[in-house]
Amino acid sequence: MMWDERYSADEYAYGVKPNRFLEENFSYIPKGKVLSLAEGEGRNAVFLAKQGYAVTAVDASLVGLNKARKLAEENGVVIECIHADLADFELGENQWDGVVSIFCPLPSALRKSLYHRVIAGLKRNGVFLLEAYTPNQLKHGTGGGSSADTMQTKETLSLELAGLKFQHLIELEREVIEGIYHTGLGAVVQVIATK
Repeated sequence: MMWDERYSADEYAYGVKPNRFLEENFSYIPKGKVLSLAEGEGRNAVFLAKQGYAVTAVDASLVGLNKARKLAEENGVVIECIHADLADFELGENQWDGVVSIFCPLPSALRKSLYHRVIAGLKRNGVFLLEAYTPNQLKHGTGGGSSADTMQTKETLSLELAGLKFQHLIELEREVIEGIYHTGLGAVVQVIATK
């Protein structure tokens, strides 16, 4: 599996610091239970746990999750790790105060099904916080792979998250410096949306 390979090095592929958009906006998420989708090696889950959230990290890579547990331990926090494929991962109903998706590149058909489950899984007033690359990212080549189908726009998100109320929905270009795989100017879309 590509992600197991990517995460098998000693260093953290995307660094150990949280995503900047998450770091600046986590306080929109009501205190409580947060689910981090495609969490990888744990940088965002550990950051949220340090802010007092009860964090569950889900990822398809066991190698990544083992590093996430190690990072949590080094930071003196506990996160719950679930090894699962997002294609059939059940989020439950009215379970989560927040769901976080940071650079989670999924094929559009799978993404639509996942977002359906995200909306159902959020509690009332729960918050979905997302940062993803837009197709404009392809011309930068600073991360995010090479498939436009796994990238998102304001339009796709407006449609796919139609059950939520947007507080923040913006496309912009910003420096994304996260480990060795996100390096430089990135074309991103950011969302903060409430159920």
